[in-house]
Amino acid sequence: ATAALAVPFSAPVSAQETQNDDTTITVTGFQTRLDNTGHAVTVLRTEDIKEVQGPDLTRVLARVPGIAISRNGPLGAFTGVRLRGGESEQLLVLVDGVRVSDPAAPSGGFDFGTLTTGTVGKIDVLRGSNSTVWGSDAVAGVVDISTRAGSGLAGAIEYGARDTFSARANGGVSGDNGFAGIGASFVRSDGFSAAANGTEDDGFEQFALTGSAFYDLTPTLELFAQGRYAEGELEFDGFPAPAFVLADTADVQETEQLSGAVGANYFGQDLTLRASFSLAETRRDNFDEAAGDAPTFASDGSSRLVSLRGEYRLIGGLVLAFGGSREWLDYETLFDAGEDATLTGGYVQAGWSLGALSARIGARIDDHSEFGSEDSFGGDVSYAVGGGWRLRASAGEGFKAPSLFQLFSDFGNTALEPEQSTSVDIGVEKVSADERFRFALTGYRRVTSNLIGFDIGTFAFANTARARAQGFELELAAKPSDRLEFGGVYTFTDAENRDTGTDLARRPRHVATLWGDWETPLGPKLGYDLRLVGDSFDDAGNFTSLDGYAVFDLRASLPVGERLEVFGRLENAFDADYQTAAGYTTAGRGAFIGIRASM
Repeated sequence: ATAALAVPFSAPVSAQETQNDDTTITVTGFQTRLDNTGHAVTVLRTEDIKEVQGPDLTRVLARVPGIAISRNGPLGAFTGVRLRGGESEQLLVLVDGVRVSDPAAPSGGFDFGTLTTGTVGKIDVLRGSNSTVWGSDAVAGVVDISTRAGSGLAGAIEYGARDTFSARANGGVSGDNGFAGIGASFVRSDGFSAAANGTEDDGFEQFALTGSAFYDLTPTLELFAQGRYAEGELEFDGFPAPAFVLADTADVQETEQLSGAVGANYFGQDLTLRASFSLAETRRDNFDEAAGDAPTFASDGSSRLVSLRGEYRLIGGLVLAFGGSREWLDYETLFDAGEDATLTGGYVQAGWSLGALSARIGARIDDHSEFGSEDSFGGDVSYAVGGGWRLRASAGEGFKAPSLFQLFSDFGNTALEPEQSTSVDIGVEKVSADERFRFALTGYRRVTSNLIGFDIGTFAFANTARARAQGFELELAAKPSDRLEFGGVYTFTDAENRDTGTDLARRPRHVATLWGDWETPLGPKLGYDLRLVGDSFDDAGNFTSLDGYAVFDLRASLPVGERLEVFGRLENAFDADYQTAAGYTTAGRGAFIGIRASM
C-alpha cells in the first residue's frame, strides 16, 4: 500500500486498452488501486470471463462473494442480482461508468437478463453502501461493467444445447494520440419453457454493439466517447385466465437499450478533472402473439446526466476529491403519459495515503425534485501490517430514490421517502509476494429503513418496512504452479425483515462457488465450476420455500497454434433440478463447443 492514492479516472490510452486489473472506479469514481482502499471490492478480469465461457453473465458473477441470483426462466429472462442481502434494485449498475437502471421499471432497477458476456471485458463490484460518491441506488453496492477494448482483432463463436448460438467480435486501432474500438455480440437460443409446468420453449435473441474512442487533444487534455446499443426479443410465460397461475403463454417482449457518454479528461500536475454528458434509455414492448400485433404493455424510461468529477493532489499524500451532477429522469408507459424528475447532487472526499496507511472520509448531499434533500456520509481505511497481510474497514450510507413508477403511476405515492441504509464491514486479507495466494475474510452488517413496498390497504406504494442483513464472506485463491490454479468464495447471509422477523425473500443463508483450472502436460486445459446454494424462501411471508441446490460445470480448452483456441463445456453435468424463483424452470444438462481467435 505504498502506491499513490489514485490514478486518473480515464487513464492514458495504453491503460484504457489493457483495462488495469489492479484498479477499480467503484470506490471514488476515479481509478483507485485495490490495495489502497478499505472497501471490499472484487474485480473479474477478461481472463475470468474467458475461463467461465458462454454468454450467461450470471455464471461469471457467481464468483463474486455475497451475490445471490434469481432468474425467471431461460437465458434472457428477467434476472435479479442481490448483493449482501439487498434487493436487486438496490444495486447501482454502471456500464462504462454510465448509470443504466430502467426508470420505467416498477422499482427502477436493472435487468441482468439483458446483458450477456459478449461485449464485457471487466467487472468491478463494490460490496457495501457508497452513496457518498455515487448518489442514489448505491445501497447494497456498486457494479461497473467495462466493455471490451484493445488493439487488434478478436472473436469467438459457440454452439450448444437448446440450439444456442453465440458469437462476438471486437477490434481496435491505436496511434500516438488516440484509440478507437468497436465490439459486437449476437446470441440466439430456443431456450425451454419458463413455466415449470409448461411444455412450450421460450427463446431469446439479442444483438449488441459497443464502441469507444479516446483522443489526446493536448498532452493534458483527452476527449472520449463510448456507447452501447442492444436490441433483443424474449419469449416468456405469464398468468393467463381463468386460473391466473404461471403457465405457457404466447407473450413476447422486445427490448431496446441505449447508453453512452461523451466528455473530456484533464490531467494536470496536481489536478485531474473529468466532465461528461451521459444518457441511458430502455424501451420495452410486450405482445401476445396469439392476440394480434397491438402491444399489451409498453414502457420507455430514460436518464440524462451531466457531471464533473475532480481530484486535487495536495502535499504529503493528501488528496481532495469532489464532484457534482444533475440527472433528468423520464418515464412513460402504455397506460399513463408518464412524468419526470430531477436529481442534483454534489460531494467532497478527503483521502490520505502514507506508507502502509490509506484512508478516506467524505460527505454528499442530493436534492430530488419530489422528496427534497438527502445526505450521505462514508469512509474507509486500509493498513498493510506486513508479510502480505492487510486490514481494511469501511462504513457508508446509501439511499435509493423512489422510482418514477412508484411516485407517479396509478399506484404511485408522491409522499414516498427514499430508502436509506447504513453499512459497515471489516476485513483481513493476505496476498503472497508472488501473488500466487490470496485469502480474505470480511464481516459485514447493513440496516435499511423506509423500504418501499406495495400497501394492500391503500392499494399504492408506501414506505412499509425495515431490514437488516449481516454475515461474512470468505475468499481463497491459489496458484501452486504455472499449470494449476483454484479458488472459491463462500458467503453466509442472515437477512431479515426487522418488523416481522421473517427472512427476506430469495436470500439463501449459504452460497459458495468453487472453481479450478489445470493445464495438462499434453496441452488441453481442464476446469470446473461448482455452485452451492442453500435453502431460502420465495416470498416475504416465508410460505413458499426454495430448496438448496448444487450445479457442477466442466470446462476444457485446447490451443491450436498461437492465435486459435477450441473450447467446450458441460453445464449442470449432473442435471440438477432446482429453482431460483418459485414456478420457474432452470436449465438442465447442456453441452457446448466453440472456437476463439485473435490477431
